[in-house]
Amino acid sequence: MGAKVAIIGRPNVGKSTLFNRLVGKRLALVDDTPGVTRDRRPGEARLGDLKFTIVDTAGLEDADSASLAGRMRRQTEEAILEADAVLFVIDARAGVTPLDAHFAEVARKTTRPVILLANKAEGKAGHSGLYESFALGLGDPIAFSAEHGEGLSDLYDALKPLVDRIDAEEAEAAEDIEIEEAVTNVDVDEDGEPIEQEIPVGTTERPLRVAIVGRPNAGKSTLINSMLGEERMLTGPEAGITRDSISVEWIWQDRHIKLFDTAGIRRKARVQEKLEKLSVADALRAIKFAEVVVITLDATNSFEKQDLQIIELVAREGRALVVAVNKWDLIEDRDAAWKRIKDANDRYFNQIRGVQIVTMSGIQGQGIDRLFEGVFKAYEAWNSRVSTSKLNRWLEKVTANHPTPAVAGRRVRLRYVTQAKTRPPHFIAFSSRPEQLPESYTRYLVNKLRETFNIHGTPIRLSYRKGDNPYAVKKKRKIQ
Repeated sequence: MGAKVAIIGRPNVGKSTLFNRLVGKRLALVDDTPGVTRDRRPGEARLGDLKFTIVDTAGLEDADSASLAGRMRRQTEEAILEADAVLFVIDARAGVTPLDAHFAEVARKTTRPVILLANKAEGKAGHSGLYESFALGLGDPIAFSAEHGEGLSDLYDALKPLVDRIDAEEAEAAEDIEIEEAVTNVDVDEDGEPIEQEIPVGTTERPLRVAIVGRPNAGKSTLINSMLGEERMLTGPEAGITRDSISVEWIWQDRHIKLFDTAGIRRKARVQEKLEKLSVADALRAIKFAEVVVITLDATNSFEKQDLQIIELVAREGRALVVAVNKWDLIEDRDAAWKRIKDANDRYFNQIRGVQIVTMSGIQGQGIDRLFEGVFKAYEAWNSRVSTSKLNRWLEKVTANHPTPAVAGRRVRLRYVTQAKTRPPHFIAFSSRPEQLPESYTRYLVNKLRETFNIHGTPIRLSYRKGDNPYAVKKKRKIQ
């Protein structure tokens, strides 16, 4: 696991820029607007030969605990309690502000080691703020520039003793763990060599990646908090609280899952501000890297046009899908509501038929088991593989029941079908004139594939290839 280091400080001092610098990727959203980061976000950092977990946090503000800023501060306080060390960041160009002094006093009271970083210290403009920071009582400050990478060697020197100590303690604890049973369970071949096996999904080495998406205020963060059993994600009545896509590890029935909480996706026409565009782009990136996507609908206002557009987006990306109808506890006439949902499912889910719909209540933690039973079923369908012999027997039957259309007096022939890949299932059919097959016949084949081989809750790709004409060469020779 390694050492865990939290970055704290008031808003807009460059914490997320420092986080991105240490993880080597643009994971955290960065903007000139104060208060961009709201949830605490972990990442795997590397500084020289040091490896540790770095945690980006919301900017510290002196606000009422019930307000959004106050709830953000609680998230930062939780990050401090979980950390092995703290990086306290100030803006050297702005100098030491009263807010810096206030929270420096909080940092001094913690039992964790505190490293003071005077960020934006490049050039002469940051010199005065650097000297002022000595008065915070947090030791000698490190002149730093997260934007330009200045001061990394000094930060390395400050972190190395701490990281080495944590690594040594974990290595000593690991020596006490009995590993003989794991060694004897390794499969070997005739020569006694280990057999390479694919790591099964749902293990610590390969957790199932699940993205929770939906419109703003559908209850995505609340749902994840119920799963984790703690207030890990920032929640509240305000719409659009989540901005970054935050990943957390979770274990459900001994299976490891990596959950991605994402920002609410509104209609493109309504997304005007740069910051919201960045948040939506981060959510779309989470969909691309997920294996299963859970779209969260508000039971009091489900299957709006934007919900259907998100479902279409998931289908285009080729991800397995499960629909969670959240806030079911607020529905009085549940029979009528369920009938509306089923009607909408039959009417709109053309690309991913058979999607599992789970009614639940994130705030009460109801329906989580049923939801993840559906998630793993969708994942299995996403990985479905059908043998070529079964596919061609299927092809004979479906073309006999519903023959291919005739074009210009000649029927389009489908000679052969095979599966090219999984994740999602992709089938290739060979035909003499595939360009003359109408889209309606392709839909018929896809629906029959789904029905016959029980491939529900995932997109199915069906493409065509034109087979070579066996008489083309002979005709060419005769002409010559």
